[in-house]
Amino acid sequence: MRQKKGIHRIYHHAQDYVIILIGCLLYGFGFNGFILANGIVTGGLTGVATLIYFATNIPVSVSYFAINIILLAIAFKILGLKFLLKTIFGVFALSLSLSLFEILLGGVPIIKDQVFMSILIGGGICGTGLGLIFSANGSTGGTDILAAIINKYKNVSMGTGLLLFDFVIIGSSYFIFHDIEKIVFSFVEMGVNNYVLDRIINSNRQSVQFLIFSQKYDEIVERILQDMERGCTLLNGEGGYSQRPIKVIVLLAKKSESLTVFRLVKEIDPQAFISQSVVRGVYGEGFDQIKT
Repeated sequence: MRQKKGIHRIYHHAQDYVIILIGCLLYGFGFNGFILANGIVTGGLTGVATLIYFATNIPVSVSYFAINIILLAIAFKILGLKFLLKTIFGVFALSLSLSLFEILLGGVPIIKDQVFMSILIGGGICGTGLGLIFSANGSTGGTDILAAIINKYKNVSMGTGLLLFDFVIIGSSYFIFHDIEKIVFSFVEMGVNNYVLDRIINSNRQSVQFLIFSQKYDEIVERILQDMERGCTLLNGEGGYSQRPIKVIVLLAKKSESLTVFRLVKEIDPQAFISQSVVRGVYGEGFDQIKT
């Protein structure tokens, strides 16, 4: 049984890393093929690396990777080892992805003489890539780390956190290009990027309520407390047909944790009955602050 649970965990972790890799490939393709090739500075650390590239000709992938080494130390202290492991993978994967598409595309825009269309498509692709990465609890480093820290302690979405950093980075590009039009294009790309990112992330950040019916309720409760670090409530119930007493587990969680709940219950009791419903608001420890 333990061996089976171990295999399940390895499989789920591997699945997360595959999603992060796909997200990094999408971002590298969208950034090189539609944004950098048109001389547009995007937000985040890739934006900083882009400024360095246009000022010194140092490849974006090189400066991006170098700066991240410093930021990874910050992530270890604040966000924990589990976050750091996926962040290290994300940094390496995105650095390689940027380098790969630098070589494959050769700095030539995929859509020529269509800058506005390019930034719309590029922003959508990059936002989708980042959304996949964050949905797998990963990070590409850079300002993603800073935004994740803000998101951990404050009720500020990832997209909003990145937006604040992007304004400063994009505004700084004026000192290199002295071109207002490029800044406008950059802000359009930033808006599309963060809109798509928020749509993907927030679709999994809603709160949900689980009613779990299982004879192995004690094992499930223990795993919820230990693995998810969430509290739950046990209700006394009685089967309408069997007339037998049964314990009902009531669990409130984020929608992004739904898959974890289903995986956990299935590992312990494949015959369990689970009801999931969306709740409009959950306030208290572990959720939003109580508002008056």
